[in-house]
Amino acid sequence: MIVGGLLRLAFDALRANKLRSGLTLLGVMIGVTSVMTIVSALEGMMGAIEADLAVLGPQSFIVARMAVVTSDEMFREKIKRRPLKDDALPLIQKGCPLCDQIATRAVTATRVQYRNNALRNVLIVGSTANIVSIMDFAPAQGRFHSAEDDYYKRPVAFIGDALRKEFFEGLDPIGREIKVGTTKYTVIGVAERRGASLGNNPDNYVVIPYSMFDRQFATNRFGTSFVVKARSVAELRDAQDQVRSVLRAQRHVPYNKEDDFDIVTADQILELLNNITRMFRIALKGISSIALVVGGIVVMNIMMVSVTERTREIGIRKSVGARQRHILLQFLFESLIVTITGGLIGIVVGYFAAKGLVGLIEMSIKPSIPAIIAGLSVSIGTGVIFGIYPAMKAARLDPIKALSYE
Repeated sequence: MIVGGLLRLAFDALRANKLRSGLTLLGVMIGVTSVMTIVSALEGMMGAIEADLAVLGPQSFIVARMAVVTSDEMFREKIKRRPLKDDALPLIQKGCPLCDQIATRAVTATRVQYRNNALRNVLIVGSTANIVSIMDFAPAQGRFHSAEDDYYKRPVAFIGDALRKEFFEGLDPIGREIKVGTTKYTVIGVAERRGASLGNNPDNYVVIPYSMFDRQFATNRFGTSFVVKARSVAELRDAQDQVRSVLRAQRHVPYNKEDDFDIVTADQILELLNNITRMFRIALKGISSIALVVGGIVVMNIMMVSVTERTREIGIRKSVGARQRHILLQFLFESLIVTITGGLIGIVVGYFAAKGLVGLIEMSIKPSIPAIIAGLSVSIGTGVIFGIYPAMKAARLDPIKALSYE
């Protein structure tokens, strides 16, 4: 009963000062919106990256001349490495009994054209047919190329959703011809849409049989790589060690030298990305928190003014039996009502702001439970931290002095 009465008093006090309450609410809303926007946008981007990396699978890894480069110095060092060659494949197959599937892959970028419409710098992937057993190339339409297509060097293409949208919107792409570079290919399948990630479009690609890639782009390829699937997740590390031993022996790497090739898993790439962006994410959250601190200061100032203006009211309430805790709770409730209301509005506004921000790079986000909890925690914490001092000051007023206050 007492709590209910105190809440009604708090609501009445806030309604009596609509402009002041509105400005306080606005300050909190701006702070929570900034925090919610940053947290939701970061989670959305990291979630998209995780989804992109998930196509590799938990028991698979990539072997490449250079798979991870984090600095110019590292690039200059790794570019000196000899490229991996196709003749390493039978050696890996023989020397890695823990490897279940091994696919050969090479990439380049070139112009792709359909009739009078063309896209430049499209990623062209040449791969053996068994890569679909290792990576997620789920078709939305048609099929992926087969071992027979690869063996007979058939000019067939499996395209990403970005090419379907650009060339064949409203049309059935299966069976139509596109020109990859100077060679015509027949579209036999379209991949499921994955969506953009950090400004890159992972749907902007064409996959062709490795034999066709070798015939057309042998001099332009960025380098051959191998996508390997271990027999199980538990044997992943041992499978990597077996592949490493085979390649070090084939490439005559001295025992006291580091590998002249990279072996990476999706988890390792994600961990590296998290390490690189950790300080950036902390800085963004710190900057957004400044607005929240400002909002908290506004709450404290407004509550201090409210205590001063209502000194006589406090004295009257104390004289008729109100205790210190009742006064304390009344003013604390006023602070919490404003901050929680501002927090809820800030969560909604922040979510849509983050959605708009992430939408600029063609990604999507969903309501995040951690972000919502963070927004509510921040708003409640602001109300308690910045409202407790004015509430305590009001509760400690001497009723005699309060009654005589002009």
